[in-house]
Formats: sequence, C-alpha cells, structure tokens
Amino acid sequence: MKKLLFPLLALLLTGALSAQSGAQAEKNDPEAKKILDKIRKKYEAFKTVEAAFSLTIEVPGQPKEVQKGTISQEGDKFRLEMDQQVIVSDAKTTWVYLKKNNEVQINNADPGADNGFMTPKELLKRYQKGDFLYAVTDKISEGGKLMTQIEFKPKDKKSEYSKMRLSIDEKAGSIQSIKAFGKDGSRYSFVISRLSSNKTFAAGTFSFDAKKYPGVRVEDLRM
Repeated sequence: MKKLLFPLLALLLTGALSAQSGAQAEKNDPEAKKILDKIRKKYEAFKTVEAAFSLTIEVPGQPKEVQKGTISQEGDKFRLEMDQQVIVSDAKTTWVYLKKNNEVQINNADPGADNGFMTPKELLKRYQKGDFLYAVTDKISEGGKLMTQIEFKPKDKKSEYSKMRLSIDEKAGSIQSIKAFGKDGSRYSFVISRLSSNKTFAAGTFSFDAKKYPGVRVEDLRM
C-alpha cells in the first residue's frame, strides 16, 4: 500500500478536475463551471500554497488506511510530507524519502510533468482537459458549512473509477474534499483540513539534506 499512496494522490487530484474542453459537445453544467472558474482564479493569485490533508483508502476485504500529510508549493518547487514518505523537489531534482527503510531515491525533476495533484492551486488548472463530464449534484451541510458538490464521470469507459465527487465551500471559496469511487467497490477520500497562502518558506524547504537522516541509504537514479 505504501507504493500506492503517492500515485493515488496524483490520480485523485489531477483526475477530479480534468473536465472542461469537451463541454460544448458534452454539455457540462454551466453552474459547475462558474464555481470552478471562480475558485481557480482565486488560487492562481497565490504565490505560495501550503495545505494539510488526510487521505483515506477503503478497499473491500482490507483494513481502512488513513494517511495524513502536508503539501507546500512555490512555483514548480514542492514538498509533500506523509506518514510513510517525504517527496521534495527544487524543480531540478526530486527526492523520495521512504521513512520505514531510511532510504532516499533521487531523480531528475520533470517541470513538464503533471504536478496538479500537489496543491489546490495547481489542480484547479486541470478541469479544462475534457476527460470527464461534470455537474453540480447537491448542496449539503457538512461540519456546519454549506457545501456544493460537483460530480465528475469519466468519459473513458475503461476507467477504473465510476465517478469522483468534489465538495466546495462556496462562501470561503475553497475546496474541502475529493472522493473517488472505484468500480471494484473501493473508495478514496482526500480531505483538506487547512490551507495557507502566500507563506514565506524557510531556506532548504524544497531540498533534501541527507545529513539530517543518519544512516540513510541513497539511491541516485539520475541519468
């Protein structure tokens, strides 16, 4: 499950908001587009973003797994800290540190890769690709807040997900959660508990200092 968590996070955040360019032909919900556009413009104005989150994985026949973490981003630089691993990139080099193994894997960063999963600011750019149909499906009270739910259904019939659901606090203009429903009965929930913008990060935030991890095994995979 450890190896699944990071790709899964990427899938949830990039997939859930990848749905606009086919709107005219497929008739996506104009109300949903208006809401997404408004939030996207707000987040794009942020110079830096930091978010705390929890990721819950429920797979039939397996114990529920919950991982908590934080993600910080400044431009193409990011730092993702979770219970089992830390992933850091200075936009040139990416380090993946596996806590249990006390091992770090070093790779060349790919600035052109889809890093939209890293922050709400980035993921909000993804809903224009046209891979999903989306619409506002409900407005519910959640934690004392009025939430607007937007549901996404993949156009690709071979997708392993039947649908994804985004919960938005319109009053605060923020994303609260993303839920994905697998065709095999599995469910994945990504919940944002705290979001900070325009924070100044300490020097070294977006690099990995092996000296701080005594005995760490370094696997340099750079070409």
